[in-house]
Amino acid sequence: MTTTRTTTRTDPMRQKPGETMERTTTAPHTPPDAERLRRWRMVLGADSADGTDRALTGQDAAMDSALNALYGGGGGKKPNGRDTGGRSAGLGASAPSVARWLGDIRTYFPSSVVQVMQRDAIDRLGLATLLLEPEMLEAVEPDVHLVGTLLSLNKAMPETTKETARAVVRKVVEDLEARLESRTRATLTGALDRSARISRPRHRDIDWDRTIRANLKNYLTLPAPDTATTAETTGTATTGATGATGTVVPERLIGYGRSSRSAKKDIVLCVDQSGSMAASVVHASVFGAVLASMRTLSTRLVVFDTAVVDLTDQLDDPVDVLFGTQLGGGTDINRALAYCQSRITRPADTVVVLISDLHEGGIRDEMLKRVAAMKASGVQFVTLLALSDEGAPAYDHEHAAALGALGTPAFACTPDLFPDVMAAAIEKRPLPIPDKGHQP
Repeated sequence: MTTTRTTTRTDPMRQKPGETMERTTTAPHTPPDAERLRRWRMVLGADSADGTDRALTGQDAAMDSALNALYGGGGGKKPNGRDTGGRSAGLGASAPSVARWLGDIRTYFPSSVVQVMQRDAIDRLGLATLLLEPEMLEAVEPDVHLVGTLLSLNKAMPETTKETARAVVRKVVEDLEARLESRTRATLTGALDRSARISRPRHRDIDWDRTIRANLKNYLTLPAPDTATTAETTGTATTGATGATGTVVPERLIGYGRSSRSAKKDIVLCVDQSGSMAASVVHASVFGAVLASMRTLSTRLVVFDTAVVDLTDQLDDPVDVLFGTQLGGGTDINRALAYCQSRITRPADTVVVLISDLHEGGIRDEMLKRVAAMKASGVQFVTLLALSDEGAPAYDHEHAAALGALGTPAFACTPDLFPDVMAAAIEKRPLPIPDKGHQP
């Protein structure tokens, strides 16, 4: 007869100091892959057909319950009543139960996983409207995607919730600024110094590398010194032949021009605020505020859907910028670019950055003509399909190819890469396009 007994013991090969391990031993055979079965049980959920025959206890059971509440489908049904055929559970529609669930997942899972689960809860269970309640906002883990959801609800948000929402948005903005500001400043300051060449620089501002390259045609070969004369002068003797030397006569000096206090470059950020671009709007607002704080740049931030809004006067506070946007609606890129073009006064010193998925609702041919005209006037034009960590969204490949044919390849850009992209545009050198072979 087979008997089963449960003992608590210490396994010196696998156990951490101070821990005890509950092990189940079965005579005559002990299951060899208990941990693997536990993991499969967590993956498959509470369905009786999971095949593991393993019950969860303690924290494992609590984690499974939190997962089941989100991914179980609420009694096997989605909020619209459609049968999912999955596990039976759900968060319910009340703010208190959701707030408790948010607290649970923050207890059991790391921040990155919590953010994914929050997004899934909003998308799968239609919980966006519950974010209009202050107690809900206090329970969530702030991230870029949550900010996008809050901005889309901005117009429906009651006054009692707005201050809490602003606090959530401000935390995300401050985290992004801490991550991105110093590198952006350092990268762009160097690019601005290198791009501001002057012909009569002070000695400390001479760019010797470029000066030597520009004057190589003035290279002069000097005669070799007389060895006897050299020995008499220096009191030393030399043997063998002395090679000839040469020098470059610097007829033209090239300098950095660091002493200038006026704006060296004009930056125009033209940002699509349609619903799919939420993360890009958040990052563009933070970068806009950083660029606006640099005295050597004149920065303009324009957001658009079918209308165009200039938020330049709010760039001192990116939270104000974000609450000045209105995510959703259509797209009229041509109208937005027409506005930006009308504000350009120094084409050769202007960089225009269009951030859009290129789903144009306006006049396509006019948009392309406008881009071509700006480039012909000397404007550096950059097209980003997204400014986020998620890569390129669904975008209009035909428009992307047309812009590429104009010499403006469209590509997705991460926040970490953006300073390098801007530095290249300022210096008028090729952009650091990721995965160049896969670009449209």
